Parts: sequence; structure tokens; C-alpha cells
Amino acid sequence: MPHYRAVGEIPPKRHTQFRRPDGGLYAEELMGVEGFSADSSLLYHRHLPTAIVNAETVEETGRGSTPNLPLKPRHFRTQALNWRDAGDPDAITHRRQLFRNADVSICFVEATSPSPLYRNAVGDELFYVQSGRGAVETIYGALDVGEGDYVVLPTSCTYRVRPEPSMRLLILEASGHIGPPRRYLSARGQFLEHSPYSERDLRGPAAPLLVDGEDVPVLVRHRAGLTRLTYARHPFDVVGWDGCLYPWVFNIRDFEPITGRVHQPPPVHQTFEGPNFVVCSFCPRKVDYHPQAVPVPYNHANVDSDELMFYVGGDYEARKGSGIGLGSLSLHPAGCTHGPQPGAVEASLGAEYFDETAVMVDTFRPLELGEAAEACEDPRYAWSWARRGPDRAD
Repeated sequence: MPHYRAVGEIPPKRHTQFRRPDGGLYAEELMGVEGFSADSSLLYHRHLPTAIVNAETVEETGRGSTPNLPLKPRHFRTQALNWRDAGDPDAITHRRQLFRNADVSICFVEATSPSPLYRNAVGDELFYVQSGRGAVETIYGALDVGEGDYVVLPTSCTYRVRPEPSMRLLILEASGHIGPPRRYLSARGQFLEHSPYSERDLRGPAAPLLVDGEDVPVLVRHRAGLTRLTYARHPFDVVGWDGCLYPWVFNIRDFEPITGRVHQPPPVHQTFEGPNFVVCSFCPRKVDYHPQAVPVPYNHANVDSDELMFYVGGDYEARKGSGIGLGSLSLHPAGCTHGPQPGAVEASLGAEYFDETAVMVDTFRPLELGEAAEACEDPRYAWSWARRGPDRAD
């Protein structure tokens, strides 16, 4: 993370004796990325974070994917996904895979029950809270989250999700690290003046979260699959920590849109970057103010990327007449030119403000379709520009 935080009790100097009230030493743990060469935090545990008493392989299903064949634009309705058969779904074991490639897996869940403890040891995770609210409890402390929040969870952060009473989450599981775009940061990690958000907009854990317990299971995702590790004592035993690596929250409403006299390209909306992908936030904004401006996007071919758009608020002008609504996802893959729906350009002329909110993920390797995407696809979307097709007559 770009700035330092200290939470709870910590000693005055690193790697020195720090004793519990009973005279014993707290157990120091360094959480660091890229070995010892990048951001890190020091955590102080009441018990040994290394003490495991059991390890079991966990079989996993529903993680397969198929190529986007035939190649075409696609539309998916997450609101049509069936969660009734899952009983009381949680945000970990019931997340369903929509798309994947070697860099990122994109999942969705409507969670109504607390999740088990979980740790992703492959890469960072990014949540977008489409609706609902709850808490993300972590070894660093708890984060209260709600509609419009992005939640960044660093690699190997142990956490659980508690909906209150439910949450709809879009989840990105990266193969590496997710953070603010480097062009927004100084050489020392401070947000620069041209950044559309700053440190003041971020929320991190404010207090330790201490939970007692013995023989506590933690589900761990790693490069070879899933393992359930049982810890001798509850992992939520950190009395204090400090550093620049921790989970944090940023709300999409705090993104300050960059506008211009003519239509601005998607990079001005960029919010995060990950390994071979970016995440952009399209927010309510004043639109182009040149007297001859065309406010909606021009037709474009993303020759190096697949463009995935998640529609979460307002009225998306460029997609009117396509069947897309709130909760929809559109996938415009490399190799297909895409742009506004028929009539959208003329209808937008003279507009001064767009009331729309969407999250866009651009991946620089092709996305394959997961089981959840296949379960909620609208097969007519690809023909919506021509208003006819193999399964749609004039």
C-alpha cells in the first residue's frame, strides 16, 4: 500500500523483545511481498502463527472453463443466477466462476451466511460489493463494507466474510498483486495530484480483532489446489501491527471522474492494476462540453484486450436497447469491434451529464467462460447491433 499504518500495540523498535502481560514473548510475523524487497507489515501474535495440527486436501469442482467460441460479444445476467439450491451460500465456498485466464479468475456470489476462514496464497483478491453490507474480518482487523466498496485483500491474508444479512460480490482472484496504477503514485508511493483518488479516500482496519479458539480450520488456496489447514490456536490473535501491506477499502463514489471537451478514453477511469489486467470505474459525471461533442464512446477494437463491463448503477447510455440492465456483464473480446447500440449516438447529442456506474475489467489475455457465465448468458446480444441473427428474426 502507498502509506504506512500502525494499529494496536507494537514495540518501539522492530525485531526486538515484545512481551505479553504474562511475561512471554509475542510471536512476530513478517507479511511481505516479493520476498523481502517490497511492501510488508509486521504482525504480533499472542500464539505461534506456525502451529498447525492437521492438513487435508480439499477437492474442488466448478472451476473449469471453455474458450469464447465462436468468438462474439456476449451478455450475461448475474441476476439470473440461481442461489436457492446452495442453501445458505457464503462468499468463499459458494463463489461461482464466471471467467478466467492465466492471470485472473472472475467470480460472483450472493452470500447470506458467514464464510469459513480463508487464505488465498496465489495472489491478491479484489471484491466489488454490488449490493448489501457486512464485515470482512481479517488478521489485521475488521472492515465494515457496503454497496459500492472495493475491497483489496493482499496475498495470504487470512479472512472471513460476514454478510449482514446478504451481499452480492464480484470477486477477482489475481495471480499476483493488485494496487493503484503506478502512474498515480510518486516514487515513494504517495498519490499524486492528478490521481482521481487519494489516501483520504481509503479505509483500513482501525483496531485489532482478537478471537479465542483451538483447532481452527483455515481453507488455503495455493498453486496446487486447496488445502484445509487446522491451526492449534485461532489466527485472529494479532494484538498489533504496522507497515504498508494490509487490506483496504475504497468506495466507487469517491472516484473523481476526469472529463474533457470531447470523449475521454477508458484509461482516465482506471482505478486498479493487476498482472495483465486493469480495473476501471465509470461513475456519474459531467460529459463532453465541446459544442459538437459526441458524448457516448466511439466504435473501437481493443486489439490487445478483452473488455468486461459490470453494470451496477444508473442508466448506461451506450447500451440502451441491448437488453443490458443492472447486474449485467458484457464481454467484448479482442477481435470484435464494438461500440454504442444503434440510435445511441444521436440520442446522446447535447447530453451534459451521464448517471451511470459500471466496473470494467480489461484483460490482456483472452477470457474463457466458466460455468456461471454459461448459466446466465443472453444468447441474443451479439446480434443486437444488426437487430437480427441466427436466433433473432426481424
